[in-house]
Amino acid sequence: MRVTWKLADGREIAAEVEPGLSLMEAALANSVPGVIGECGGCLSCATCHVVVDPAWSDRTGAPGEFEDAMLDITAAERQPQSRLSCQIEAHPDLDGLVLHVPET
Repeated sequence: MRVTWKLADGREIAAEVEPGLSLMEAALANSVPGVIGECGGCLSCATCHVVVDPAWSDRTGAPGEFEDAMLDITAAERQPQSRLSCQIEAHPDLDGLVLHVPET
């Protein structure tokens, strides 16, 4: 499946992502600036904050209770479609997904 990360400076990084990987892992593997993943996906740091493009938010779903709480401590201001990319798993229904990486 293909994912595109749109960076705050206007650049885009697009990559093929294997189903089953978290989008944080995919961002790190593709050197996406602004996605740090300090905790390795343990849902304890909020350094993999992304904003799901509104056209895709129904397909990625809403954050769970703990993720929702973690989104309150992100470095960039939380948006209505904010998610932690460690909590979004790549699957074929997300082919073409667009994620915005906020400026921190």
